[in-house]
Amino acid sequence: MIRYLMVLLIMLLPIEALAISAEDVMKKSQAAFHYQGKDFKSRVVMKLISKSGSERVRELTMLRKNFGEAGGDQKFFMYFFQPADVKDMTFMVYKYPAKDDDRWLFIPAINMVRRIAAQDKTSSFVGSDFTYEDVSGRDIQDDKHALVKEEKLGARDCYVVKSVPKAGDVDYSHKLSWVDKVNSLPLKEEYYDKKGELARVFTADETKDVKGFPTITKRTMKNLHSGHRTEVTYTKTDYNIGIEDSLFSERFLKQPPKKWIE
Repeated sequence: MIRYLMVLLIMLLPIEALAISAEDVMKKSQAAFHYQGKDFKSRVVMKLISKSGSERVRELTMLRKNFGEAGGDQKFFMYFFQPADVKDMTFMVYKYPAKDDDRWLFIPAINMVRRIAAQDKTSSFVGSDFTYEDVSGRDIQDDKHALVKEEKLGARDCYVVKSVPKAGDVDYSHKLSWVDKVNSLPLKEEYYDKKGELARVFTADETKDVKGFPTITKRTMKNLHSGHRTEVTYTKTDYNIGIEDSLFSERFLKQPPKKWIE
């Protein structure tokens, strides 16, 4: 009788409650947002917009290659075209699961490669509202995740997940993520500061299919405290183009191959 009641109870539960956990949602989201394809390339335009509406524009090429399964090692390489104060600057990340990333920045004005300290991961990325960690992604195991609810965001059905950092290595107390049930992309993220107040909001403003991969091609990060925001557009996006392992070296930070950055 007890076994029958248990089976009946399971049958009455929503399918989502049985099929997926908060951690599963975030793992799928990480795979869809940061790990699609074997490698990735895009021309990126960042608009840094002040509260008064004045704009600064940064343009760069971003390259990424996976070295393992989703959630595993990755390497990123970025080359900046404009403005003049960052032209020819390059940025490289070695991302590892379960330990701090390695990051390097080449500053052409002083002809120096600078290692970026691990604790700088929440610092602003080249003056934008995105942090260094936003660029390369955060490890799933660094947070405790809870499935808060399911709701629509516009026309899209989403899981809403609350993520609380296990350690005090970031400048927010928790994050809420709206994850598309169909393609697992994060359509919205809210970051709450240590006082529990909403501090930053990420939105996916445009999604396109690229070689069969749903890809966020326009995104915005708003800082509610300062009124500043950063709008990012991805063009010439491509996957599985055969990026060579040798690109991700300090040698090429100073002189990156033109075929990969153009």
